[in-house]
Amino acid sequence: MPPLISDTIKKDHREIESYFGTIISSSNQDEQTRFQNLFTWELARHSIGEELVIYPLFEKMLSDGVQMANKDRQEHMEVKKQLKAFQNMSPADTRFIPAIRELMDNLSKHIKEEENEDLPKLEGVLSQEDSENYAKTFDRTKMFVPSRSHPSAPDKPPYETAIGLLTAPIDHLADLFRKWPHTSGMPNPSKK
Repeated sequence: MPPLISDTIKKDHREIESYFGTIISSSNQDEQTRFQNLFTWELARHSIGEELVIYPLFEKMLSDGVQMANKDRQEHMEVKKQLKAFQNMSPADTRFIPAIRELMDNLSKHIKEEENEDLPKLEGVLSQEDSENYAKTFDRTKMFVPSRSHPSAPDKPPYETAIGLLTAPIDHLADLFRKWPHTSGMPNPSKK
């Protein structure tokens, strides 16, 4: 059975948490850099995917959806600012581990609320077929969005979509020159 939208979001959350765990448990700066890039890549794409697919669904489908979406956008903005600072740090920087810990503290609160409150509300109003289709849309959307944090970019469609389509190719080109944990090179967004 294809995954529901909440399953897809939760899968991303677990991957982000896993990359965080690798970064803070490693003492190898090369490995930390590789997983820093993967962490940034996944979190940036995930956040924008939620802003383009999930938050408009909240607004459209739930009676308190506009307030939920606005609150989540505000939380995302804080995380994007922290990610912007972290993505440019070197593991040799003494602020590296404290920066990702602080970022993850904020993100963990957001994830918990999203998984325990927001997503169950959304699943409650979606048919299984619709939820599966939105999961596919979410994954496809992540293939075309920026792979780095850009907190000054708009966070609501259609402006975010337009800016994202302009920024994504620049990020994706730069990704070719970054270090990745896999020997095969940078992650392929169409295989995630």
